[in-house]
Order: sequence, then C-alpha cells, then structure tokens
Amino acid sequence: MRKEDAPEPKLQISPNIYRLKRYILFFAIVISAIGAQAQAGYNYYELGLEGGISYERAYTNVPQQNNHVGFNGSFIYNYNPYLPIAFEIQKGEFSGGGLPPLDRYGRSFDNRFLAAYLHMDVHLGSFIDYGHSWILNVVKDFYAGSGFGIVLNNVVQRQDTNPLPQNGPTDYVFPGSKHRKNFSVPFRFGYEYKIYDSYNEPGWAIDVGYNHYIVLHEGLSGYDDPPSKFKNNAIDQYRQFYIGFKYFFGNTVSYNKLVRDYGF
Repeated sequence: MRKEDAPEPKLQISPNIYRLKRYILFFAIVISAIGAQAQAGYNYYELGLEGGISYERAYTNVPQQNNHVGFNGSFIYNYNPYLPIAFEIQKGEFSGGGLPPLDRYGRSFDNRFLAAYLHMDVHLGSFIDYGHSWILNVVKDFYAGSGFGIVLNNVVQRQDTNPLPQNGPTDYVFPGSKHRKNFSVPFRFGYEYKIYDSYNEPGWAIDVGYNHYIVLHEGLSGYDDPPSKFKNNAIDQYRQFYIGFKYFFGNTVSYNKLVRDYGF
C-alpha cells in the first residue's frame, strides 16, 4: 500500500470539551434569561381599553342637584407608561330642582347626556426617581390631567313655564335649550394601581379618581335664565368620583426607567 493511500487518523475530541460546551451553553441560557427578565421590567404595552363607573352630579343655576351613576369607556394610547392619552366616552344623567323648597321658581330637569373627551394624564413617575424606594414606587402612580371635549345634552324633562303665580305670570317661558351642545374642559386627579402579567409588564390596572368638568355656557340643566331675573353665580359644571378597570395590549415598548422595580 502506498503511503498516500493510508487512511487519515481520526481527530479525538476529549470528553472535557463536551462538558465545557455544556457549561457554556448553560451559562448563556442563564444570562439570556436574566437579561430578558431585566429588560421586561422596562417594558409596557402601547394600547389599552378602560371601562368604569362614576358617581356624578351637576352644578347648575338650579340649586338642588341629584347624584347618579354614570358609565365611562376609553381607548388608550400609552405614549409611555406614565403618560397615557385617552379618547373617552361618557354616558350618564343629571337631574335636579322641583317645587319649593327645592327651587323657589319651580324649575326641574332631567338630562340624559352623552359626552366625548380627549385627555392626557401625567403620572408622578414621569418626574421622580423612584428606583429602590418603596414609598416612591407607590407615589409614582398618582396622576393629574386635562384635555377637552363636548357634552351632548338631552333634557328629557324640564319645567318650561312658571308654575308659581306668586312669582310672576304663569305664561313666562324659562329660556334655554333641551338639546344644547357644550364644550367642556376636564380636570382629572387619581391613582393607578398596576397589575403585572407573566412577562412582568403592566397588563391590567385599576384607577380611582376625582374628575371635575367646566362646561362652557349653560346647557346641563336646560335653563339659561338671565342673571337679572335669576341668581346665577357660575357657569355649569359637573363632577365624578370614578373607578375604572384597564386592560393593556398591543406592541411592547421599552421605557428608560424600570416600570416594575423587582426589589419591591
């Protein structure tokens, strides 16, 4: 047999090499898992839906007002975890007034309104360094916000004429409109309790808050009486004590600070 025809010797791989490869693979998986876990603490979902209920009442030129339960629904875009922008729809009821002593002029109303708002909330987490502080990790989710919107009034019941002869002619018609559209400015204050999913990202949240709305012009009660005849110290307003439930979804985006601090 010629020398060049001789079989080449096989390369022998030491068992230690296989063990070393397994160790390297194991540590790579651990490091990747730790990195993914740490990265998850920075992540949040871009979009959300919210449904809630409110305990609301109006402030109008009719002195006596009643409380009612209303309903709210929102579509949310999270610019970041502490700066949500929401389009909100409200459905509720305002009522008040009646014969004396509820209203000295006998005015009464029942408004089944619909409102739409675009508003933005700013959480304290946008401004404070809450890392490794239990107290600040709680405080970071207080927020305040504002925006603009419109209230579509639907006054289904209204005392149109003077029912009290002692107050003047009974054919006097109270001025105003039953179906007026009013621009409105909200002022929002609240707290959001985040609930984290299996990826350690805020997948749900519970909001509690107080919302106050300045309504431009007279429309909530359907009365627009001249101040020269009727006491009217302020424009229409209404308030809500609110609780809402949020569900977050959509693209996952990273923030520049930990949303969830694993130490707390």
